[in-house]
Amino acid sequence: MDLSVVVPVFNERDNLQPLHRALSEALEGHVYELIFIDDGSSDGSLEVLEQLVQQDPDHVRVIQLRRNFGQTAAIAAGIDHAQGQVIVTIDADLQNDPTDIPKLLEKIEEGYDVASGWRVDRKDPYLTRRLPSQVANWMISKVTGVPLHDYGCTLKAYRREVLEGFRLYGEMHRFIPAYAGFVGARITEIPVRHHPRLHGKTKYGLERTLKVLLDLFTVKFLISFANKPIYLFGGAGVLLIVPSVAVLFFLMVRRLLYEVSVLRSPLFTVSVMLMIMGFQSMLMGLIAELLVRTYHESQAKPIYSVRRVIDASSQAWPAKAAGDP
Repeated sequence: MDLSVVVPVFNERDNLQPLHRALSEALEGHVYELIFIDDGSSDGSLEVLEQLVQQDPDHVRVIQLRRNFGQTAAIAAGIDHAQGQVIVTIDADLQNDPTDIPKLLEKIEEGYDVASGWRVDRKDPYLTRRLPSQVANWMISKVTGVPLHDYGCTLKAYRREVLEGFRLYGEMHRFIPAYAGFVGARITEIPVRHHPRLHGKTKYGLERTLKVLLDLFTVKFLISFANKPIYLFGGAGVLLIVPSVAVLFFLMVRRLLYEVSVLRSPLFTVSVMLMIMGFQSMLMGLIAELLVRTYHESQAKPIYSVRRVIDASSQAWPAKAAGDP
């Protein structure tokens, strides 16, 4: 299997037949599978998906989830069941254009590990969708160090190997390029078309921006401190202990020079609290270090990711001339 297209579906009944036709036309000539994940739809989407299996049994597979788990869980289920060496994700609302998939695949063939779509001319309301998305994309790019204009675009292509080694939770599907960049994936971004929604209604509102910002804290921790949590907790501990010591020094000097009571000053209470919090933070860092080492060693999980191995069997060495050593 060369290609797996993962399509999360939640109440998109009227879009499924046109989407299947568009995908079939766009992928003609490829060895591919279409994996539709029914994420607890209640509008008859499952019945349409069952019809697609009957119409195109060679390409269509349907995964029915027991209830609505969310887009991240649906995408994770599709990735887990995918058989292709390249995995493409696309929304079922027909706002992403399937004819852009070959352009993503061309970038993968050029050697990139992730080809991410960029909805340059996005057909969504500005204040409620585009503006919050622009702010979130800017923050994600700055925090993760993977500069993309459109993290929220579901239309992306991945080499299978860059999706291995981490699990998706919560609303983390939009951060997959950041995880891939953490293991050294080559990432590119290309403009893709975006169409107005014709059927159904959007599943997202302004509340999604808050979820993105909260998830960003988790992603930053996992990317920057997952293997060395003592740097985060220990650093915070030092930042608390240093001013605590400085305040105590100030109180002692004032006591010696001006005979002002140390214990009666509110600064003494503040200093003691900072000292306690600092030591607690450092101890949390040490406990986190033990947990990380247990996690890696119990699963024999490496702390690195290998792109390829180069040895004599993978090289075409030039022939030796007569007399060469």
